[in-house]
Amino acid sequence: MASSSGNDDDLTIPRAAINKMIKETLPNVRVANDARELVVNCCTEFIHLISSEANEICNKSEKKTISPEHVIQALESLGFGSYISEVKEVLQECKTVALKRRKASSRLENLGIPEEELLRQQQELFAKDQFDNLDKHTQWGIDFLEKYAKFVKERIEIEQNYAKQLRNLVKKYCPKRSPKDEEPRFTSCIAFFNILNELNDYAGQREVVAEEMGHRVYGELMRYSHDLKTERKMHLQEGRKAQQYLDMCWKQMDNSKKKFERECREAEKAQQSYERLDNDTNATKADVEKAKQQLNLRTHMADENKNEYAAQLQNFNGEQHKHYYIVIPQIYKQLQEMDERRTIKLSECYKGFADSERKVIPIISKCLEGMILAAKSVDEHRDSQLVIDCFKSGFEPPGDFPFEDYSQNIYRTISDGTISTPKQEGMRIDSKTTVGKAKGKLWLFGKKPKGPALEDFSHLPPEQRRKKLQQRIDELNRELQKETDQKDALIKMKDVYEKNPQMGDPGSLQPKLTETMSNMDRLRMEIHKNEAWLSEVEGKVAARSDRRHSSDINHLVTQGRESPEGSYTDDANQEVRGPPQQHAHPNEFDDEFEDDDPLPAIGHCKAIYPFDGHNEGTLAMKEGEVLYIIEEDKGDGWTRARRHNGEEGYVPTSYIDVTLEKNSKANTWQLSLLEQEDVF
Repeated sequence: MASSSGNDDDLTIPRAAINKMIKETLPNVRVANDARELVVNCCTEFIHLISSEANEICNKSEKKTISPEHVIQALESLGFGSYISEVKEVLQECKTVALKRRKASSRLENLGIPEEELLRQQQELFAKDQFDNLDKHTQWGIDFLEKYAKFVKERIEIEQNYAKQLRNLVKKYCPKRSPKDEEPRFTSCIAFFNILNELNDYAGQREVVAEEMGHRVYGELMRYSHDLKTERKMHLQEGRKAQQYLDMCWKQMDNSKKKFERECREAEKAQQSYERLDNDTNATKADVEKAKQQLNLRTHMADENKNEYAAQLQNFNGEQHKHYYIVIPQIYKQLQEMDERRTIKLSECYKGFADSERKVIPIISKCLEGMILAAKSVDEHRDSQLVIDCFKSGFEPPGDFPFEDYSQNIYRTISDGTISTPKQEGMRIDSKTTVGKAKGKLWLFGKKPKGPALEDFSHLPPEQRRKKLQQRIDELNRELQKETDQKDALIKMKDVYEKNPQMGDPGSLQPKLTETMSNMDRLRMEIHKNEAWLSEVEGKVAARSDRRHSSDINHLVTQGRESPEGSYTDDANQEVRGPPQQHAHPNEFDDEFEDDDPLPAIGHCKAIYPFDGHNEGTLAMKEGEVLYIIEEDKGDGWTRARRHNGEEGYVPTSYIDVTLEKNSKANTWQLSLLEQEDVF
């Protein structure tokens, strides 16, 4: 019975509700406990009956939920139709009350949430909102950093393209490698090429700017951007983890709170059951004892859940305080420092961007100064002199045409006393021959004669012929020096082979040595031949200069006398001399000129070691003394030299440092400069 009574208590209407209904219905009537129990059992049975019938109606209509219509149909089918109107009124009242509850639930004060929970939710929303704002701001900072890096990259590309175009421009207008004869000699051309070189250096400085910006600004920005993204991601993850941990602590506290609340309700129910059985005179002692044990158990569990809830609440409050006063401020501070370092890095990059340009300004200024100096170096007089020297022919202007007196024959027939001597007749010059010879030398003023180039350059004007011969002699001397060096090397190698036969056969070098000696002999012959032609040209130029001086003195001649100026031909014997009483042969004049005029200097040398010069024909010299070179070493180890005072002699080739000049006339100037350097 006790067991069945315990199970029935779980299925009955709460007795407190029945007692309240009885008091409200019969306030002046006392109802016994048995009557109260009977009313409870009747109500329970009535509810079971209506519920069963409503369940069958619900199943028949293939519904899964019992609705108010199913209950009304059950009342009608069971014969309780008189209760339907009252049931509908109660149903309408319940719907009205439920609607009011839903409207009131929208108000904050009727939520039923504790003030602590509302405050926590408010702080959580505030923190989440601020965290999202910082997330957006830091992302904007990184985007701005990358935007500036893109700007620097485009500036670098502009500098690189500018430098490339400048170099292409310089390459386009720079002269290609050409022979020495075609090298630019005019100051305007040299200045332009210097400007191109300076412009090329300027282009190099633009490349330096691009390289400096790429290394110091763009590269640094990209590396820092990557580090910034990593650091930002780490801080945001720490913030999310801290928020998740706080949420977990709150859930644990909330679960313990709900469990404690549930256990308290169960304890209250156990207490009410125990009080009811204790007041019931019909209840057995076992039922009362069991209810008491149940009350003690529920009370103990409520106390345990209370302690658990208190511990979780204390832990949550501590974690919440740590979260909002330590963890989150620390993360916000790290994000702030990160954003400040980003701003500082941008400032440094702005400065580096300007410094990259400022570093090259001194060099660029030097390039511009070099261009200005190149412009100032242009010398119009020097350019004109170069043109004169380049096209100077060495020809003399044509002389005056002699007066040819055709009336002498008339005078001779009229009178035998005509002043005409055989000597004067011998002095008569054929006008056709004279004119023809005069025309032959007017290359600069007329048409240059056509014909193949001759070996001695006799087809050229004297001055140009002299330059060509001097250039050929210089080239032959260089070739001779190469052959001499090769001969010395072969001789040394042959000596090594003779001393060490295992290194090679000395006889194998003999053909090459013979060929080298033959080449040296051939080159010496060529040099001697060209030097003879050069002496001939220089002798004729000097003789012509003397004759021009004498012709200026005796410019006015008597009628019937020919001009002492002769026509220029390649053969000196065909020149027409002046007065007939002069029987000097042109070759004799050239020999006399060569004997009186010392040999021209072909270079200079500086004594490396002192030399006594006791032997006849040698020239003593001191260490560091500078001498003229008038004849190169012919292979015997001796070089002919001359002091500035005219003393000549031979010196050992191995004792001097020889420098050959292209133009022998410049030697005096070069030597004077060297002597000045020695003095200082």
